[in-house]
Amino acid sequence: MLFLVFLSSGLFLGWSLGANDASNIFGSAVGSKMVSFRKAAWIASIFVVIGAVFQGHGAANTLTDLGSVDALAGAFTVSLCAAIAVFLMTRSGLPVSTSQAVVGAIIGWSAFTGHQTNLSVLWRIMGTWIASPILGMIFSALLFLLVRYILRKSKIHVIKLDSLLRFGLIAVAAFGAYSLGANNIANVMGVFVPSAPNIVLNFGLFSINGVQVLFFLGGIAISIGIFTYSRRVMETLGKGILDLTPEAAFVVILAQALVLFLFSSSSFSAFLDSIGLPPFPLVPVSSTQIVVGAVMGIGIIKGGLEIKFKLLRGIGIGWLTTPLAAGFLTYLALFFVQNVFGLEVSSTIDLVEELANPSKEGIVSHLDLTVPAIMLIIFVLLVLLVYLVLRQQKLRLKAENQVLHQQNQSYTSSKALNELEIRAIQMQNTMLTNKLELKRQELNTILMNISEQRTFLENIAIELCRLIGIPDIQKRDAKLNELTLLLRQRMSFTKEIDDFYERIDKTHKNFQLVLVEKFPDLTDNEKRLAMLLRLNFASKEIATLMNITPKSVEIARYRLRKKLQLKERENLTEFLKSL
Repeated sequence: MLFLVFLSSGLFLGWSLGANDASNIFGSAVGSKMVSFRKAAWIASIFVVIGAVFQGHGAANTLTDLGSVDALAGAFTVSLCAAIAVFLMTRSGLPVSTSQAVVGAIIGWSAFTGHQTNLSVLWRIMGTWIASPILGMIFSALLFLLVRYILRKSKIHVIKLDSLLRFGLIAVAAFGAYSLGANNIANVMGVFVPSAPNIVLNFGLFSINGVQVLFFLGGIAISIGIFTYSRRVMETLGKGILDLTPEAAFVVILAQALVLFLFSSSSFSAFLDSIGLPPFPLVPVSSTQIVVGAVMGIGIIKGGLEIKFKLLRGIGIGWLTTPLAAGFLTYLALFFVQNVFGLEVSSTIDLVEELANPSKEGIVSHLDLTVPAIMLIIFVLLVLLVYLVLRQQKLRLKAENQVLHQQNQSYTSSKALNELEIRAIQMQNTMLTNKLELKRQELNTILMNISEQRTFLENIAIELCRLIGIPDIQKRDAKLNELTLLLRQRMSFTKEIDDFYERIDKTHKNFQLVLVEKFPDLTDNEKRLAMLLRLNFASKEIATLMNITPKSVEIARYRLRKKLQLKERENLTEFLKSL
């Protein structure tokens, strides 16, 4: 039971790896919308467990060579601190390396317990931190060129190509998940291998030992991490560094799977050794570094213009910070585990235990010089780390505030511009309304003048009727001369009517053109009647303008309706206004 309690930190680290590193398998595929997240999670989980159980020994032995954590409390602390470091980086949205966190934590354990770190193994592991992204970049660039060449030559239909790419993505992702489980299970359970139970479980077709049982539990923890917390990092890798096409996503996953397989395949390493070549190192490498290298390889083939180097700088900072943070956190945590909780973090006599025994010569002086110096260095580095993180957050917040301020200014300017445009339109509408009102007043004035002329003529007619039959010729001639003079003075009303119609024609020129185009058989009087009706003149006013009786206006309206082919209930005035 105590073993399971200590193993919980390894399971937590497996969950963190699933949330971060395992998402690299399907990050580009999910980001390019070729595979759904749920389907990707199921495929990755199944093949991660298979790879962990049946091919996880090689890379795990390398971590044991780096530093054999020979006590359960020490393994628990190392795994827990590595998991916390990975979780914090993942929470910030940065795809970091679980391998680096575990290596940093093991070095922190070695520094605390006084065990000597195997520098040759350390350099070999650190070499893979550089070699793995370079290999990923090379494989990705070559595969991308090959895939692009094949697609150009084959000329596959778009629909068929989409189906092939989806199938290919699932196939290479399953291979990538298998390779990830085989390689990175060492990060999850490598520190617990020396304390693994000595058991063998026989399932008929195959059997697994105690170490493989640990790897199986670690694979399950990775699967849970994939399902619960990997979507955010998938989006960062799938879209953040470079916008990937489905073809590029296929290449990235395949390149990653090949590199992971090479660093975890005992058979391939033995084959190279058998033909006289140096064996390939079996080292737990960072799938994150491989994916970033693969994506950069495609970006370089495309000219490098689409790579978002700002995000790459942030990822690089995460890679540098992860092992340092895991190592310092492990060192401090081991101090509390051993001295506060009284648990044994190493089965051998370490430096700290020797320092607790003042009977040996030189130990106290060594303590006085070493421990304060180490704690001071740790304190300074932690303060520096916190300062850098806070400074980065401050700069990010400042940049975001500047963007928000610019957006606010742009919104304010747009709003002010829209208000000005609305005011201009309102002023224009007001001017047009006033102009129309002036035109109507002008037309009314003309109509009043015509009405006065008609009244004048009616009075003249009455006077002429009175003159009929007057025996006094001189008086009659004098009256006729007077009426003639008045008529001459009033003879200009015809010109005013013509001016009236001319102004109407100019104001409503488009209406006249449409009316003639649609109804070419209309007479001039009918066109004038249509115009007057459109202007809402009453029948009496129309009669005055056209010099006819109101009854004649009604007859003319009826004839106009016939020529316009209007239905019985259709309004003539509304129809003319709609033209």
